[in-house]
Amino acid sequence: MNSPARHRILLVDDHPLMRRGMRQLLDLEEDMEVVGEASHGVQALEQVAALQPELVLLDNNMPQMNGLETLRRLRELQFKGKVLLFTVSDAQDDIRDALRLDADGYLLKDMEPELLIQLIRDALHGTLVISPALTRVLAQALRAPVGSSPIDLTERERQVLKMIAGGNANKVIGHKLGITEGTVKVHVKNLLHKLGLRSRVEAAVWAMEHMR
Repeated sequence: MNSPARHRILLVDDHPLMRRGMRQLLDLEEDMEVVGEASHGVQALEQVAALQPELVLLDNNMPQMNGLETLRRLRELQFKGKVLLFTVSDAQDDIRDALRLDADGYLLKDMEPELLIQLIRDALHGTLVISPALTRVLAQALRAPVGSSPIDLTERERQVLKMIAGGNANKVIGHKLGITEGTVKVHVKNLLHKLGLRSRVEAAVWAMEHMR
């Protein structure tokens, strides 16, 4: 019997020891394999084009091109894989910018290896992942402006928002709710406007914080 295909992961970090440690950790998992490494963003773009990984684990503070700029370029190039920021920075601006650039998660390097593996696996299956220690920072980064009107979402918008937070694509949401994908897109556009957010990733984080 053939073993199941392993998820292809690219490591991007300017510290060789960090890349080596992550490679050793990930290669222990039966469902993951590191297919390449890069030490800065420019090299990462080349590796993504050549290797087509499913997930990029991306440091932020790197020479030549930092993680946020690399993420921006990857999305401009229509890279459809998952991108996780994996960094020491818990700065509110960095987290907010990463989410607005459609990162699939933001993880801190000081987390336990077992939790890191679990969150990477969750991201590969479509869940937005955030280090637990960042919940309060995220709430501050995404909170409504002072003096703003109360947020009034329709019941359907709330249903769509909860499904976005669950990592569901528009097509899946439409199927589950019995509506067209186009209608889902309209609901997403409307709820983003009401929440004052720019992307479905931000909406997912907002839902995780406010719709428990």
